[in-house]
Amino acid sequence: MQKSKGIALVLTLILVLGLASLAIGCGGDDAEETTTTEGTEDTTTTEAAEETTTTEAKVYRIGTTQIVSHPALDAVVEGFKEAMAEEGFVEGENVEYDVQNAQGDMPTASSIAQKFVSDDVDLIVSIATPTSQAAAKATTDIPIVFSAVTDPVAAGLVENPDAPAGNVTGVSDMLPLQPHLDLIQALVPDAETIGLIYNAGEANSAALIEKEKELASEMGFKTEEATAAKSAEVLAAAQSLIGRVDAISVLTDNTIVTGLESVVKVARENGIPLIAGDLDSVERGAAAAYAFDYKDHGRQTGRMVAKILRGQAISDTPVEYADDLRLAINPTSAEAMGITIPTDIEADADEVY
Repeated sequence: MQKSKGIALVLTLILVLGLASLAIGCGGDDAEETTTTEGTEDTTTTEAAEETTTTEAKVYRIGTTQIVSHPALDAVVEGFKEAMAEEGFVEGENVEYDVQNAQGDMPTASSIAQKFVSDDVDLIVSIATPTSQAAAKATTDIPIVFSAVTDPVAAGLVENPDAPAGNVTGVSDMLPLQPHLDLIQALVPDAETIGLIYNAGEANSAALIEKEKELASEMGFKTEEATAAKSAEVLAAAQSLIGRVDAISVLTDNTIVTGLESVVKVARENGIPLIAGDLDSVERGAAAAYAFDYKDHGRQTGRMVAKILRGQAISDTPVEYADDLRLAINPTSAEAMGITIPTDIEADADEVY
């Protein structure tokens, strides 16, 4: 009997120990499962963090192509970069610029556009009509934002400025011609004939001159034209107007503005008032201009580019137009050209040089 009780006790102990071992084993499996699950969660979290870091570290590459160097277009680039920085795209941190200048040469402009395509930049900023046309011809995939293009429709860049259908949109520098001609009339009230100097080979300039001629005719002015295909021809073009005109109008033609000092020289030496289409030209010697600031124009371009880099579609980005006109005068040049700036106009001037 005692022996049976001893055997029963041993069997009971073995059963208890077995159950305990089983419990411990099950507990070990749960721990492993928990560890595995937690490990998976940690891995997922790490991958998400890495993905976020990669997104934040994106550096955008922007190709900037400019047709020629002169103060107005240089100011566009300056304003563009400033606005981009204000929008959070800081050079050297999350954006890189490849700034190129064709120096008035169209084959060079085409080569620059092809370079940007080969480099697979994220976006192209094209400053002035010829470089914009070259960029649009080079790619239909990379977003293009133009600046300082007078008539993007006539230039073949967009069909509908309100809803661009391709990869091109931008900011136009279409100058309101009525204020420009009103300024000529106010400064030279006896003027009958206005001389128009431009590059006939630049589509936008030719289109703008046609509009100026039409409006001038409606206001009772006659017009005489002088053309220059390159800046070296600007002096001869200006000289051809001597004795034929009472005032000279220079709008935003890149070729003529590049050689503006030649026009200023002829105007001063022959007492012909020169009225310009951009503010920088007044600082360089024109008598006056009622126009917009090209640095502000560049800033407007920068804000548009920032929207597109953040994901806004070209089709949802209508062409914009500069409309913040400012009056600039240069009394010294005006006097050298035979006129005096009226007191009321001088009082209204935003810039006096």
